Amino acid sequence: MIVISDTTPIITLIKINRIDLLEKLFGEVFIPEAVFRELTTNTAFADEAEIVKASSFLKVKTVQNQQSLSILQAVSGLDDGESEAIILAGELGSDALIIDERKGRKVAQKLGITITGTIGILIQAHNENMISTENAKLYLEQLKNSNIRLSEALIQEALSMLL
Repeated sequence: MIVISDTTPIITLIKINRIDLLEKLFGEVFIPEAVFRELTTNTAFADEAEIVKASSFLKVKTVQNQQSLSILQAVSGLDDGESEAIILAGELGSDALIIDERKGRKVAQKLGITITGTIGILIQAHNENMISTENAKLYLEQLKNSNIRLSEALIQEALSMLL
C-alpha cells in the first residue's frame, strides 16, 4: 500500500501521542521533501521534529515533476507541503493521501486522489481494533480542545462512526 502524508496529520498525531498508528496501519508512509522540511525546520515544531527524525517508517521522497508542482501551486495557491504531497501521490499512484486542509483535500479529490485525514486515521485504527472506542473518543476530544480547527459537525460524525 502506498500512502503519502501532508504535514498537519503528522503533527496532529504526534500531539495526541499516536504517530505510531501510521506505522501500524500502513507500514511506511511517504512524505515529500517540503513536508519533511516543514516538520523539521519550523521552530514551533521542535519537539515534533525529533519524533519525525526518529520515525523510520516516514520515508522522504523527492517530487520528480517540478513543472506540475509549479503549475499546481500557481493555480491552487496551496503551500509547498500540500502541493508536493498531491503531486507525489499522483507520481507514486498512491492508495491514499493523508491531508487535513480543506482546500488541499478538494484539489486532491478533483485530481482523483483518494484522501483521508487525521480523523479518518483514528476511525480506521478503531475499526481495525488498534484503539478502543473510549480511546478514540478521548483522542477526538483532545483534537477538539487543541488549536486544530475541526467543526463540531465533523466531530459528531466521527463519534457516530465509532458506535
